[in-house]
Amino acid sequence: MNFAASNFSFFSLFLKADFVVKFVIIILIAASIYSWAIIIEKYKLFKKINGSSSFFEDQFWSSKSADSLYKKLEGYNEDPMANVFKAGMDFMIKNKSRSASNQERVLQALSGSIDKEMEVVEKKLTFLATVGSTAPFIGLFGTVWGIMNSFQSIAISKNKSCNCCSWYSGGVICNCVRVTSSNTGGRCLQ
Repeated sequence: MNFAASNFSFFSLFLKADFVVKFVIIILIAASIYSWAIIIEKYKLFKKINGSSSFFEDQFWSSKSADSLYKKLEGYNEDPMANVFKAGMDFMIKNKSRSASNQERVLQALSGSIDKEMEVVEKKLTFLATVGSTAPFIGLFGTVWGIMNSFQSIAISKNKSCNCCSWYSGGVICNCVRVTSSNTGGRCLQ
């Protein structure tokens, strides 16, 4: 078989790769796909939050009192800022005293509500951070493994033509997938 007749398509090179390289490529592709799903989900969430926050701010600054705004927002839980406001108002309505210790407890209630809303917003971001920081090393492992196998194949075949180099391409494919998946997770967090 000559060099020109070799099939260098991604699929044929993938099929020629050894199990470890295939496994690394599949892991990196899956991580990349899931990362993109998270990125799209977060984009939609932040777009929704931006719109709802603008609505809440308009309502907040145009209302005559906190009580009237609280009544207006009774069934509304689309916006994290509105939810924090309602948590603070709930606490204030239940505890009518104006002592200094009560103010501290209101701040604690607000802080707890902020933490709860931040959990929703930050959900799955640790996965993106993990993919962004580990994918380069996982892909590099697959690349090195593929290159080692190609050199072993060259040594075993004692062939000095370019045909024997097609096994090297498994490592190159793994490197390409590594770069793609690490950029997916890492760029989103920036």
